[in-house]
Amino acid sequence: MSGIRNSRTRLVGAAATVVLAALSLTACNDGTGVTDEGASTGASTTGSAPADAPASDASSQGKPAAPGGSEPAANTAAPKGPASADKPVTCEGSTTKTVAAPLNRPVNHMLLTVTNTGSKPCFLYTYPAVRFGEAQAVPPVIEDSRPQAVVTLAPGESGYASVNLSAADGSGTNGRTEKSLTVYFHGRSGNESVGAGAHPALPAKGVYVDDSLEVTYWQQSMDDALTW
Repeated sequence: MSGIRNSRTRLVGAAATVVLAALSLTACNDGTGVTDEGASTGASTTGSAPADAPASDASSQGKPAAPGGSEPAANTAAPKGPASADKPVTCEGSTTKTVAAPLNRPVNHMLLTVTNTGSKPCFLYTYPAVRFGEAQAVPPVIEDSRPQAVVTLAPGESGYASVNLSAADGSGTNGRTEKSLTVYFHGRSGNESVGAGAHPALPAKGVYVDDSLEVTYWQQSMDDALTW
């Protein structure tokens, strides 16, 4: 019997110990102590994030991480303005090719063809200032041939003018044969020559001209140039 009582006494004592421990832990939750939350179930006790935690660098926000941990520098270069290659210039001898071709019809006429050989569009202002041989003055222009707009040549395009070399009825004066020709180009005002002149070849026998010599304005089409 005494053995049974001793066993019951030990059980009661052990139970009392458990109750006291529980009361002690409850007391810690009132802000006077640190609560024992038991053993960690996987969190690291060193303060580092778990191995499967998402990365906090730039790659987690859809951006590639830059070397050294810094983001790539933004491109601050100003956008380029429109290329100046398309801005028209004045047609002149160094950026064009001029061909002079005597015609059978109209009689005593010659056709000037100017082709833009440059990389930019160019304006053929007013009319060609032609000089045959050593002439000191250029012939007048036929005013009625003035086009409605300035002739504009894109690269590779051609403009035209005709030259009335001599009077068809032989009434012209101071007739002569010329074997060289220079064509000068006018600027916007029409009162000055710009750039280099052109030196189209003439037939070996030359061309006959007299004081009735005159030219048309530059035309966009050959047919318009030959009207005069």
